Amino acid sequence: MTATPAAESAGALTAHRPMLLGLAYRLLGSLHDAEDVLQEAYLRWLGVDRETVTEPRRYLSRVVTRLALDRLRARQAARETYVGPWLPEPVPTDPSPFGPLETVELRETVSTALLHLLEQLTPPERAVYVLHTAFALPYAEIGDILDRSAADCRQLHHRAAARLTEQRRRFTAGPAEQRRLLDAFLAAARDGDLARLTDLVAADATAWSDGGGRIRAARKPLYGADRIARFFAGVYGRRRPGVRIASVELNGAPALVLSWPDGACYTLGVAAAGGRITGVYLVGNPDKLTRVAG
Repeated sequence: MTATPAAESAGALTAHRPMLLGLAYRLLGSLHDAEDVLQEAYLRWLGVDRETVTEPRRYLSRVVTRLALDRLRARQAARETYVGPWLPEPVPTDPSPFGPLETVELRETVSTALLHLLEQLTPPERAVYVLHTAFALPYAEIGDILDRSAADCRQLHHRAAARLTEQRRRFTAGPAEQRRLLDAFLAAARDGDLARLTDLVAADATAWSDGGGRIRAARKPLYGADRIARFFAGVYGRRRPGVRIASVELNGAPALVLSWPDGACYTLGVAAAGGRITGVYLVGNPDKLTRVAG
């Protein structure tokens, strides 16, 4: 039997779905939004004249990138209404919905630390950086996707990389070291051991808590080892009874899911370098935890 156009379209999209989902997620930091983008891309793909498309993957990458950038611009315009710090939506990556994350470099491109840093970039800078760094696309092909020259894309990538390089040095620890520090950090927090907590955290570390106004969380970033130690010792030491803890892999790195008896849920991850924690990422917004809660 001959496949219908709709079946052929669905097959092409399914074949490239992990890559396209990973592209949209890296651009948006939200799996929910990335899935919406893929749905809209599918509807557009249904209506395209197949004879005009010689490379479905390239065509779909162009559509997904443009749709994601439109959504990113709209989100940035509305960001002022978000309550407290914004962090990427945590995504379980064992197995990965984005296809194999076989190298350290690929894992880093979906890491919470990097996705958080990418929020500093303009939408075109972010697109060029993601397409070139995570997908190794040449500047000429990126230019075709964004309707820019190859030289312009090269400059955008240079500018983006320059803005990120210094801060990326703050999360160079591998998974084993991250796991060791994360487990030690939580154990010290639950014991209320301020001295041990302070020793685990770099003096210039930052902690972000994303509750989105939906759940209790710090409304501003916490700076410095002392403030971070006091905050987490106060929260976890006081609410220790009944807390369930699950070790998971989120965004290509070790993480913890913490579930309170009252139904509250948080994910906890860290960035680290030089044997100390340099960043703490706590996500409690229920809208971002539908895939990890429970």
